Formats: sequence, structure tokens, C-alpha cells
Amino acid sequence: MTVHFLSPLRAAAITALVALSAPALAIEAFTADYQATAMGMQGDGKVSITAQPNNRWQYSLTVKNQLVDLSQKTVFDEQDTWLRPLSSSDLSRLLVRKVAVNANFDWASNKATWTGDVKPERAGPVALKTGDMDALLVNMAIVRDVAAGKPLTYRLVENGRAKLMTYQIAGKEKLTIGGQSREATKVVRTDGKKQTLVWVVPNMPIPARILQRQDGQDFIDLQLKAWR
Repeated sequence: MTVHFLSPLRAAAITALVALSAPALAIEAFTADYQATAMGMQGDGKVSITAQPNNRWQYSLTVKNQLVDLSQKTVFDEQDTWLRPLSSSDLSRLLVRKVAVNANFDWASNKATWTGDVKPERAGPVALKTGDMDALLVNMAIVRDVAAGKPLTYRLVENGRAKLMTYQIAGKEKLTIGGQSREATKVVRTDGKKQTLVWVVPNMPIPARILQRQDGQDFIDLQLKAWR
């Protein structure tokens, strides 16, 4: 549903993509198409889960219009119901500014490190703990945990630091998806002047909508068109 202007998007992704509720659903490959509005201009968004060798998965997010070009990928595996990050790559362009960041989650040494366009103090290492996720995987966990009625608190490891994140249920709303009206659970997290909102529809493995706001203004809005 941060880019790092979009890592919040990761934190939102661009909040979330496989329902692993109790009883947990198996991860399955899929592709979802979104209408993406970024910085006031419409474009296209796409989210996918693809199988990788050695029982691993790749979660990919792209958002593109005339001002923004974002590509984010996380490779992960599943430990019971924990979606464990192994590596990630973020490539973003905002106007003329380009940023490329790669992350490595070394579970043998329990350390995360970052390379690319990062400041020295954000390169790590950061000590890892069981249950840690990056922002894209947090988004997946939101979908799973809303379905299971679990608390929406996560430890996010990203950009050279770790922090707790808590989302709140903000009621139900009707959304139109593929010409059909669907009831969605609205989930909200506020962090200073930034706010992330995610709409979760029952039996749908992806968020129906993800909205990021900054300083009271819509920054990125992803609305589901179709998934397969």
C-alpha cells in the first residue's frame, strides 16, 4: 500500500497483500492492477506475488505517472505465519531525483544492512528480532490480521532503524471494485504529519485501496481495479 518517499507506501502497499488468517491461507501468486494517483496526477500501479526458488516469494510494487516512477521488491519466506524478509530493493524517481536502496536481512547473524543511496548512519547494522518485517510485508500482515481480528502492531525494520507501528480500525466503508459495491474495513495509522489508510475487503488477498497523506494532503492513492 518509503520513498523513501514511498516506504510509507511499503508501509502502506502499497499496505498488503496476502491474507494469512487463522486458519492461515497459503500464499499464492497473483497480480493486481491499481489506478494510482501520485502528487495529483493519475497513473498506473501494479502489485504482484511471484514464486521464487527454495520456497521463497517476491512481492513487487510499481507506481508510475509523469512525476513518479517507483519500483519496490521484497524477497521473503514464511516461518509459520511470519513473513520473514530476506532482501529488498527500492528504486524511485520523484521529479528529477532518483534514489536506489538495497537491504539485506541476514538471519544467520540477525543483522540488517543497507547499501546504495543511504546516509552512513542509516546503513546499519540493525539487530533483527523474530517477527520483524519491512514495510511491504507489514502491509501483507495488515490484511491477514484484519481478517483474523488480531492486534495491528508490528516492528518495522527499514532505512537503518527499527520502530513499532500500530494501526487502528476506523470503521467500515463501501468501495466500488470492478463495478461491484464491496464493504471494506478501514485501517488508519498516523505518524506526525503523515497518515496511512488501508481498506481491506473480506476474502480479497490485497488491499482494495491504499492512501498516503502528508500535511493533510493526499500524496499517493492506490485504488484496486482488478486482480488475478
